[in-house]
Amino acid sequence: MSFSSASKRNGKTYFLHSRQQTLKGGAVVTLYYFASLAGAGAMEALPQGYEVTENERTGLPLLKKIKPPTA
Repeated sequence: MSFSSASKRNGKTYFLHSRQQTLKGGAVVTLYYFASLAGAGAMEALPQGYEVTENERTGLPLLKKIKPPTA
């Protein structure tokens, strides 16, 4: 079962995906994105250290890195 998030604004369900992207300098990064259909790259759970927020204007879910507490 893929990780999903329902929009509070429009009620649609979005599924979390990830893919590897090679940058021009050769570094490989992981991109996370939400799509309306679960497809290739769909994830089972949230990656550690991230939380789901929602764009207030569009209602689209966003993945945001959790900031560590400051001392």
